[in-house]
Order: sequence, then C-alpha cells, then structure tokens
Amino acid sequence: MKKFLIAFLGTLAGIWFSIFIAFVGITIIIAAAAASSISRNGVKEIKDDSYLVLSLAGRIGDRPRVVKPIEMLQGGEASQIGLNQITGAVRAAAEDDRIKGIVIECAGSSAGLAQRQAIVEALKEFKGTAPEKWIYAYSDAYTQGDYYIASVADSLYLNPIGMVDIHGLSATNMYFKNFLDKMGVEMQVVKVGTYKSAVEPFLLDHISGPAREQQELYLGNMWGYVADDIARSRGVTATDVNAWADSLIFTSAADVLVRKKVVDRLVYRHEFDERLMELTGVSDKDNLRSVSIDTYCSANDIARKGSGKGAKIGVLYACGDITDEEGDGIVAANLVPQILDLADDDDLDGLVMYVNSGGGSAFASEQIWEALSQWKEITGKPLYVSMSDYAASGGYYISCGADRIYAQPTTLTGSIGIFGMIPNAGGLLSDKIGINTSTVSTNPRAVPISVFSPMTPDQRAAMQAYVEQGYDLFTRRCAEGRNMSQDSIKAIAEGRVWDGAEALRIGLVDELGGLDAAIAGMAKKLNVESWTIAEYPVVEPKWYDVIIEAGADLKASAVREELGEMSSIYETLARVKGMAPVQARMDFFELSF
Repeated sequence: MKKFLIAFLGTLAGIWFSIFIAFVGITIIIAAAAASSISRNGVKEIKDDSYLVLSLAGRIGDRPRVVKPIEMLQGGEASQIGLNQITGAVRAAAEDDRIKGIVIECAGSSAGLAQRQAIVEALKEFKGTAPEKWIYAYSDAYTQGDYYIASVADSLYLNPIGMVDIHGLSATNMYFKNFLDKMGVEMQVVKVGTYKSAVEPFLLDHISGPAREQQELYLGNMWGYVADDIARSRGVTATDVNAWADSLIFTSAADVLVRKKVVDRLVYRHEFDERLMELTGVSDKDNLRSVSIDTYCSANDIARKGSGKGAKIGVLYACGDITDEEGDGIVAANLVPQILDLADDDDLDGLVMYVNSGGGSAFASEQIWEALSQWKEITGKPLYVSMSDYAASGGYYISCGADRIYAQPTTLTGSIGIFGMIPNAGGLLSDKIGINTSTVSTNPRAVPISVFSPMTPDQRAAMQAYVEQGYDLFTRRCAEGRNMSQDSIKAIAEGRVWDGAEALRIGLVDELGGLDAAIAGMAKKLNVESWTIAEYPVVEPKWYDVIIEAGADLKASAVREELGEMSSIYETLARVKGMAPVQARMDFFELSF
C-alpha cells in the first residue's frame, strides 16, 4: 500500500509539474504575442537620412503571420514578414524624403516565384518613381531566388569568398505506386482531363508523357521570363544568364563572378557598411539609420494611397488548400460567410480577391464561387482577382467569375479538371496484417464504397459519372465567367496547368501583374486616384488559437525532426488522407527555384 501511495503521489506530482510547465510556456507565448502586437502597432519615428532594409531571410508569406508558438519556444521570431508589407513599404519609401535608399540583405529567403516577381516589380517602380535614390544588395552567398530580387539593385556586393547560385527551374514529383503495392494498397482513381496529373503519383512510378509536356512548357516559359528579367537588370543577355545556369556557377571564384557581371564588387561587410556611411552622410557605423520593413510599416500607413479618401478597396486573401469545414487554408465554412458579410459593407467600393492556391475540394470550390456570385449580384460592385504563385484547379474555380483576372507571368493557373481518389486497403488488411471482412446486406447496392474492398463496376461507373458531372459544371462556370463557349474552355482545360503568360494568350486571365496592379486597375475602374485598402479576413488571434496552433506545431515539428528530408512524403500522404473524395486540385510537386 505504501509503494502504491508513493507511486500515485509521484504520478500526481508529475502531472501537476507538466501542467505547470505547459502553463508557463503558454503564458510566455501569449506574452510574447502581445509584445509583438504592441511592437507592430507602436508608431516609431523615421529619421532623415535613413535607408530601408529589405531582409531576405526566412519565409515570406502572403500576409504577416502573427505568431508561431513552437518557433517562439525554440527561440525563433514571433512574426513573419508579409509580401504585402514588403511591396507596400518599398512603394511608400519611394515618396518618403526621409528614406535615401534601399539595402537588400540576402540571407536565404523562402518564397514563391510569383511572390519574388511582385517584389522585383515594386523595386523597379521604386527606381522609376525616385531615380535619385539608390538600391544596393549585399550577401555572403546569393541563392537563386534572392539573386533574382537583388539583380534589380544598382550594385550587387558579394563577400570576397562568397558564392552565387544560378541553376534554372525544375519540378520534382514523388511517385508512390511501388510503395503502395508493397503495402497492399490500391489507389482507385476516376478523373476527367488528360493532363490531370495530380493522381499520377499514386498510379505510376514515373512521370507520364502529358505531364512532362505541360511541365516543360510552363517551366521553360517561367525561366525564360526570369532569365530575361535578370539579363535586363544586369546589362547582359539571356544567353549569358543561361550560360551561368549551365556552368555550376556557384563553384566559380568570386573574381570570375565580377568579370562575368554576375556581381559588381567584392567587399567584406565592414566595407559595405562604410559605403552606406558615405551614402547617408554619417561618420560612425553606429549612426547608420537602417529601418526594417516591419518598423517602417508600423510608422506609415502603407494601406493608403494619397489621402486615402477616394475609395475603400477590400483585399480578400484566399491562400492554401481548399477544404470544406476545417484546415488552415481556404475553408469554405469560414470564407463563404465572410464573403456574404462583405456584401453588407456599404463603405466597400470594390473587392480584389488574392488567390494563392493549388485547389482542393471541388464541393468547397463551388460554394465559394457561388458566394462570390452572390456578392456581385447583391452589391453590383466590381470583383477582381489577383493570382499569386498558384491559382490552379479549385484555385481557378473560385477565380473564374471575377470581372477581371490578373496573374504574374510566373503564376501557375488553369488545371481545369476533376478527379476522385479512393484507396482500397483490402490487400493491406488480408495479405499483410491477416484481417478479413465479411458483409451481409439487404440490397445489392447496400454496401457503400469502402476502403476495405475494391469498387464494383457499378460503383466505379457511378463515380466516373459523378466526376464528369463535376467537370461539366466546372467548365460551365469558367465559360460563363470568361465569356467563352464551354467547348472553347474544354479545349484548353483537360486538367492542363498553364503559366500566367500562356493563360493570358488563351484567355484564362485578362492582364499580367501582381496585387498592386489589380488594385490600381480597380482604382481606375472606380475612377479614383486615392484609396484605402482593407484586408480580410482580419487577423485577430484569440488566446485559445495560440494553444491549438502550439499543439499542431509540436506535432509537425516532431515529424520533421524524426523524418528529416523524408517528412515531405509523410506530409503528402497526410494531405491525401484528409482530402474530400472529389478534388479540383493541381499536381503535387516541389518547384525548385
């Protein structure tokens, strides 16, 4: 009895100690989040002879991220810079007499290609608006993505023993068929669209001809645009840029990089700081007045153009996987009410939906499309779409009804197609584990489609008809939205993915440009030169959101820690597990830039 009491009390103490540690951790998280919020909302003074610092390090999101609990507990940052902050700050700084120039600090950022293109456009606009101001870039090692942005600079500085990586574009697909065969799992697929290759990783062990065809086209077009852009900025030819990419240039000596005009000067960091001192007229490094993007946004209303009184333009963010009722991306159960609520906002003069999604649930996509149609019918106001890295399949579905669609040349869009995917794990149960099933039913079709047995011919035929019905609806929505015949849409559909420039050529988008171009186009439509941006959904995290996110982050962190590079396989299979049966989704692949 004594040993039992000691064990019981020890267990009880352990539980209370765990609760105490969790409470302290959560308190720290909430306090840090509050401090971060105060820091963001607090107005800071920007002094004369300052320069804006664009730090390319870590993940660049579509919008600022308020808090990431697991990263905070591990000593990371409490916030993530948003693309809207970067482009807004750069454009505002062009007309700010206190800002003398911009320094691009390249330390290895993570961002989509269209996101990077938006930053490049903002920097070019800065140079055009304020030609007397300067842009300098510095790095110990330029990644290709960072180099693309830095190439806009007046001068690129590199550490004398630094490196530059330029290699072109590639897309890597994972194929799971052999793995599934070994596990005794058959993936049963019904689809419409020759190019609808999102299902191929579960049916094949290598890329198909149509999938290779579409990837070669859009990768070639996207890289061609980037290479031309870099060439113009660096005063070389696209042939030169491709020669850099083909020569494993990251192994080249730094002086060779200068000779080939990849960079302009080789300097150590202190020498670069001395150059900044000259440019800003200070005699001591400690007196340099650098201003981060976050600080600049805290001190300036970057959501306002001019007086801001001409119009109120809403920007609705739709980013991530499209799901029905739960998830951390585009959740129809949340987004649909948000859209209908915006229809009641009489102060809103127009709406721009920012889309960065490869699609997801076909059912959810239709609900969002219908809500946007209701918004247009109720308000009679213009609805524009701005496509970022992806607006494909379901991402295009929710976009196609807009009055005007903007895409970057490097946007991946289209993928107009539908598929259904249901696993048959009967072989896993019977052959691998030794579990068998028997079913008794009252009617011939009383047995539902199950993961424990293959579909019957009747079930497969019914599923195929259901998917074709969904495809017909999808193409009809696109035809109505684009003022094209349904046959014309079907001719460019078939699940095929297009880059933004090709999408413009075939009529899937109206104009090339990013979110700022879409907003400017909306302002022109409204006949105003001054406007204020209102972003939705409004980011107002609750304390319990922090706790829920902490749990999810801990799980994800543990998986990545244990599986390392193999974690992407787990994450892909986990996504498939949680998918709705019928999907409007583009390929699963990793774009290397």
